[in-house]
Amino acid sequence: MNLIRALIVFGIGSAAAFVVIAFAEENHTANTEMHGHSMMGKLNDERISLALSPQMKRHQLSNMRSHVAAIQTIVGLIGEGDFDAASTVAHTRLGLTEEMRRMCNSFENKDFTKLGMEFHKSADTLGDVLQTKDVGKSLRALHSTMGYCVQCHATFRQ
Repeated sequence: MNLIRALIVFGIGSAAAFVVIAFAEENHTANTEMHGHSMMGKLNDERISLALSPQMKRHQLSNMRSHVAAIQTIVGLIGEGDFDAASTVAHTRLGLTEEMRRMCNSFENKDFTKLGMEFHKSADTLGDVLQTKDVGKSLRALHSTMGYCVQCHATFRQ
């Protein structure tokens, strides 16, 4: 009886080890392929480079992350029905403030500048629409604002 138990435990252990090894190999292969695709993507990335300095690149990436966080906040506030707070976030964190206007105008690529200005203007429109407290209109305005994000990321790279 102990020999049968030992064989069963050995068999289960061997099968488990085989699954773990197979999974590890599959995961390694997937990671290698993803890295390869990532490298190919960089080689074949036909978006327009903004040729930013490392410092400006960090600053711009930080701003874009802040924009994504603001949009997440707006979506959450719409879900809670707090349209006034959502409007404030749209105007203050995404809208065309004087600081954002200066920053957009600091880029050499005029198409990028124009797209950035349109994004920030659309965020002010979003803030105004949010004041109506109409969920449908607010989501359509948010969709429009996010469309500028998609267009920009499809056209430009750091």
